[in-house]
Amino acid sequence: MRRGRTLILILLIIVIGLVVGFVAINQLLGSQPTQESGPVYVDVYYAAQNIAQGATITEEVLATYRVPQENLVAVMFTVDELPILLGKVAKYPLDQGVTITESMVSDATAAVPTSGPEWAALIPPGMTAMSIPTDRLSVSGYAINDGAHVNLNACLLFVDVDPSYQTILPNLTAVLTGTGLGNISGGGVTGVEGGGFQVQGLPILSLGVAASGTAQGRLELDPSVQQPYYLIPSEAQRPRLVCQMLLQDVVVLKLGNFPLTAAVAAPEQQDPNAEQPAPAAPDIVTLVVSPQDSITLSYLIYSNAKLMLTLRNPSDEARVASEASTLQFLLSQYNIPVPAKLPYAIQPALTTLISPVLPNDIPIEPAQ
Repeated sequence: MRRGRTLILILLIIVIGLVVGFVAINQLLGSQPTQESGPVYVDVYYAAQNIAQGATITEEVLATYRVPQENLVAVMFTVDELPILLGKVAKYPLDQGVTITESMVSDATAAVPTSGPEWAALIPPGMTAMSIPTDRLSVSGYAINDGAHVNLNACLLFVDVDPSYQTILPNLTAVLTGTGLGNISGGGVTGVEGGGFQVQGLPILSLGVAASGTAQGRLELDPSVQQPYYLIPSEAQRPRLVCQMLLQDVVVLKLGNFPLTAAVAAPEQQDPNAEQPAPAAPDIVTLVVSPQDSITLSYLIYSNAKLMLTLRNPSDEARVASEASTLQFLLSQYNIPVPAKLPYAIQPALTTLISPVLPNDIPIEPAQ
């Protein structure tokens, strides 16, 4: 009997333990917080490129990025509000990457008109735009275009001039002769034969200039015969060339001419076989420079200096201290020797460097 009671008691304890454990496990599972879902993101619009003041907002100038919904501000434009944003006008110049908000844009009818052309808003405060002449070589084969960052090089020619006359040396010479010895007294001339005249002890000289004056030379002594001889230049003075980088990290506002009138819409129907006119090559480029640099460029243009632009990476903001290039700099910097005078030479004589002409370079006209 005792053994049976003991078994029954053990079974009751086990059953009660199982029930208590089941209830405890259910309570623990029910008390655990539900797993939180991931954060919700919303796409908002920002300026994909620089937008000028007064420019119309279009899809081409917009891009989106994702922000958490808790960071979304009511003044931002989401993808659902794209129809509201399109067609509005920028109140201020918007830089690339700026999130567009309601205070930055306005309706076209309520927008405050800006004075001057729309591209004037692209010029930063304190800067100015100036155009300089250019050609295909000066703009890196037209690799330089609107918005490019460039350096500006200038090449000048220097000559020696007379400090007083400001004319290129050497000066032209004239014949200066005396008229003899003698005296002028009381308005009359007295003298001796073979003599000249003197005015208060000074010789009277006469100046004769030939039709074509001779260039001024110099007197040298021939060491072989110990005789003096007079040297005159065989040609006009050769200018001396110097090139230097003047401006760095300059922004190109426009390559070519700005439009004088609004663009005219092209007709819908065009003859596909019609030959399209070739676009004219740009001959000017407009740079955004400081007012002082614009004055420097004006001087260089009217001094017939050769200006060249070199393309650089827009993210490169480094400044380089460069040295001016002259003939002496080239010889010393690149270790170029001056050729020695030898008792033999190449035939035919080389006086200029001419590129060889290859058969493929000559256009062949079709036979008629």
